[in-house]
Amino acid sequence: MAGKTRVAYDQAFNAIKEDILRLSELVDRAIGQALICLQERDQGMAHQVINDDEAINDLRFKVEEDCLKLIATQQPAATDLRAVVAAMNIVVDIERMGDYAAGIAKTVIRMGEEPLLKPLIDIPRMVEIARQMLRDAIKAYAARDASMAKEIAARDDEIDHLYRAIFDELVEIMADQPEGAARATYLLWVAHNLERIGDRVTNIAERVVFITTGDMRELNV
Repeated sequence: MAGKTRVAYDQAFNAIKEDILRLSELVDRAIGQALICLQERDQGMAHQVINDDEAINDLRFKVEEDCLKLIATQQPAATDLRAVVAAMNIVVDIERMGDYAAGIAKTVIRMGEEPLLKPLIDIPRMVEIARQMLRDAIKAYAARDASMAKEIAARDDEIDHLYRAIFDELVEIMADQPEGAARATYLLWVAHNLERIGDRVTNIAERVVFITTGDMRELNV
C-alpha cells in the first residue's frame, strides 16, 4: 500500500486495535467481577456481569464488521491481511471469555443461598493467572511480539494443573460426601470456565505468532 491508501488503512486498523483493547478490558473486568460475586455470593453483581455481556457481544460484532469493511475497501495483502484476519479471530476468543465470565455469574445465581462446599483457594489463583495472561497477550498483540506470545501460552500449563487439582479434589469430596455433590458441581463448572479462558488466551497467542511469522500452529501442546 502507498500514499493515501496506506494512511487510510493505518487509520482504520488502528481503530480496530483500539476496540480490541477496549474489549479485552471489558472482559478482564467481567472475569474479576465474576470471582467477586462467587466469593461474596453477590447475586446483584452476578446479574450485572450477565447484563454487561451484551456490550461485549456488540463490540465483538463491531470489530468483525470493521475488519470485513477494511478487507473490502482496502484489499490488504500479505502481513496486513494476516493482521486483519487475526483480529477477527482474536475478538471471537475475547468475546468467548466474556461468555465464560457470564457463565460463572449464572452459576452463582443457581447456587442461591447454599454455602460454598469448601474455601476458595485454587479458583482465585486461576482467575489471577488468567487475567494476567489476557493482559499480557494483548500487550504482545499490540507489540507483535511472537516471543512474548509463546511465553504467555506456556503459562496455560499452570491453569491446567490447578484445574486438574480442583477436579480431583471435588470428585473425591463427592465420593465421600454424596450430599455435597451439587455444591461440588457448581465449583467444577466455575473451574472449567476458567480453564477454558486460559485456552482462549492461548489462541490469541497463536494469532500473534501468525501475524508476525505467517506460521499458524498450536502452542503449548
